[in-house]
Amino acid sequence: MIWTMPRPVVQAAGGLLAIAAIGSFTMGVINAPERGRLPGERPAGAPKGPAAPIAATEATPLAQERIEAPPPPPPKEDKSDDASAEEAAADKADQPTSAPPTPTNATQPQPTLQLPTDTNATAPSPDEEPPH
Repeated sequence: MIWTMPRPVVQAAGGLLAIAAIGSFTMGVINAPERGRLPGERPAGAPKGPAAPIAATEATPLAQERIEAPPPPPPKEDKSDDASAEEAAADKADQPTSAPPTPTNATQPQPTLQLPTDTNATAPSPDEEPPH
């Protein structure tokens, strides 16, 4: 679908966009500082000396295990009774289970699409041309 707008409407919309762009650029130039600073430089009116530390009351120190590696896990105790029970359970879980028996009165589902079976019909041989 092709639709157009009257030329004066298109010109008015373009003029408004141009005014907004020029105004935004002008406000950025007016409000910009006289001289930019690199990261780490102090503003011209800032006091010299070390900066005051930030007082963060809810901050928590990093745990020692975050800085280093976490402590090694405690050694496992050898319990022959528990170990043999776990091995038996693992062996039982690895063995395949038999399928549940099918009920004897279950019927086979009937197909919903029946195709005609015509034994007298013969398919045209690939050499013959189909009728037009």
